[in-house]
Amino acid sequence: MKYAKTLLLIAALCSSISLFSQELAVLKYNGGGDWYSNPTALPNLIKFCNENIQTNIITKPETVEPGSSDIFRFPFVHMTGHGNVIFNDSEIENLRNYLLSGGFLHIDDNYGMDKFIRKEFRKMFPDKELKELPADHPIFSAAYSFPNGLPKIHEHDKLRPQAFGIFDAGRLILLYTYESDLGDGWESPAVHNDPEEVREKALKMGANIIKYAFEN
Repeated sequence: MKYAKTLLLIAALCSSISLFSQELAVLKYNGGGDWYSNPTALPNLIKFCNENIQTNIITKPETVEPGSSDIFRFPFVHMTGHGNVIFNDSEIENLRNYLLSGGFLHIDDNYGMDKFIRKEFRKMFPDKELKELPADHPIFSAAYSFPNGLPKIHEHDKLRPQAFGIFDAGRLILLYTYESDLGDGWESPAVHNDPEEVREKALKMGANIIKYAFEN
């Protein structure tokens, strides 16, 4: 009986990350960037998803560090900020293992992160290309239709919004949203005073990302 219980425990630990409870986390990284920006964004997105796309996500997101084994508890990890990002070698290895074993990382550039995060992508996956997702990618229709691709929420450099991805064996494992500011749109109304239709657009695209990550 003891042997059988041990086998069951090993099987549980080795099972797909998607079998864990639906908890989300924000990535706490080093380098000086404000990883903690947009504090109301992910809680609001979770609430929207639970009410509109039948998810059952724990309402309070956790905080996880890139080098922690705790990251494997979460099927979806969100990262944002405005500035510098640095992953050390052990964090790079842990993040790579997390993503290749079934995890999903969404990085939302909150303006100012781009030149820093791109070099970390190259360290994490030197053999993979960061590719722009076409407008007909399934992530843009997972729950709500965005026929033109990633929506524009806030203006910065008046560039078009772009969604980039890293794939493994055909599976999207990392999504990088640039010049969109989705996270700002997820924040509570009083933070940015966005019109309700703008917030709804951001939340619907966020719901698409969550649904896609959970189902693929």
